[in-house]
Amino acid sequence: MNSSWYDRHVLPSALDWACGLPMVRRQRDLVVPRAYGRVLEVGIGTGLNMRHYDKSRVTHITGLDPALELHPLAQRRIQETGLSVTLLGLSAEAIPMPDASFDSVVITYTLCSIVDPEIALREMHRVLVPGGQVLYCEHGRAPDASVRRWQNRLQPVWGKLAGGCHLGRDIESLLLDTGFSLPDLATRYLPGPRPWTYHYWGSARKSQSSKDA
Repeated sequence: MNSSWYDRHVLPSALDWACGLPMVRRQRDLVVPRAYGRVLEVGIGTGLNMRHYDKSRVTHITGLDPALELHPLAQRRIQETGLSVTLLGLSAEAIPMPDASFDSVVITYTLCSIVDPEIALREMHRVLVPGGQVLYCEHGRAPDASVRRWQNRLQPVWGKLAGGCHLGRDIESLLLDTGFSLPDLATRYLPGPRPWTYHYWGSARKSQSSKDA
């Protein structure tokens, strides 16, 4: 398989389909409408979150994603909603914004595929205002040992097929270890094969008095 051809022509459509399934849309609707003010969306992809934003609460969205081949679909969905959005074809490990630039950060189905999620989350922490929030919905590490074993077995093949997606990342620990509190963390299996469907969602808060190193 020619990975560059696959990544350009097959993967965007496949991800758009999978991440637009009804059960996934319901998960997005639990967190995205809570975004307010100046918003950074990390991993904006094909713009599937656009329909879920509350336009009365959002002033501007900066959409970050290194996969430029995903952006044409995002542009179309942005135009359909009329939201004010700037797209940046960059990775989240080095966000080119000053400290305290955003009131909200949105990450949905993104931490699984970021190369270094800890560095990316520290960057999100840095660019949030004190008291700001990361609104997240992610799949990740299952609580059951038998499911985790399957996640580990499937990972070598799955990662290549799914653009570097990791099935077993511990989303709760990643957020806590990078300085966030998790006041309303929710977790459960969604319908479907368990290695793919254990979900984490809620808001991750930056302390009102937080100072980044």
